[in-house]
Amino acid sequence: MESGPAIFAGVVFALFGSGLLVWTVSRARQGEPVAQGVSPVASVTIASLASVIALVLGVWCLTRV
Repeated sequence: MESGPAIFAGVVFALFGSGLLVWTVSRARQGEPVAQGVSPVASVTIASLASVIALVLGVWCLTRV
């Protein structure tokens, strides 16, 4: 009964993390800003860190099923 919310949260975290990571990498490869008004290195670093954290949370949620 409690595995439903864990699956949902894990999938949401995994989709968000992978989408953010793909978007960040594609913006960085094109040389376009990831975040407007922020240092390019800082914005890529923070966005990559946030995406990796979301992916780890997604995997953690899915292993708790």
